[in-house]
Amino acid sequence: MVKLIFCLHRKPGMSREDFRDYWENQHGPLVQKHASALGIRRYVQSYTLSDDRFAKVASARRAPEEFDGVAELWFESLDDMMSQGASEAGRSAGKALIEDEARFIDLSRSPIWISEEKTFVEPEH
Repeated sequence: MVKLIFCLHRKPGMSREDFRDYWENQHGPLVQKHASALGIRRYVQSYTLSDDRFAKVASARRAPEEFDGVAELWFESLDDMMSQGASEAGRSAGKALIEDEARFIDLSRSPIWISEEKTFVEPEH
């Protein structure tokens, strides 16, 4: 499995609450609709929590500006992700998602990358 990670900044002028509402209630269902065409095996949205206690930790580490959220999308393999995305259905689905992302994400400030996971700690079942 490979994972695409997308660190999101909201569009200028949009509140964090409006960003989260749109991402969760509009974009999330759109990803669900197109998941099969794109070969998405799993999709998770992680929302930033604002807490003064964590701000102190981030400051001590000289962390960059926080993101508004992180999207994680799992695919069977990089080859599968690329071939599904290149299909006619995948191109159409990708276009719909990118058009929607432009409504609420500051794409110029939101890095995206592909990764491979290695688990070191996992709860026992």
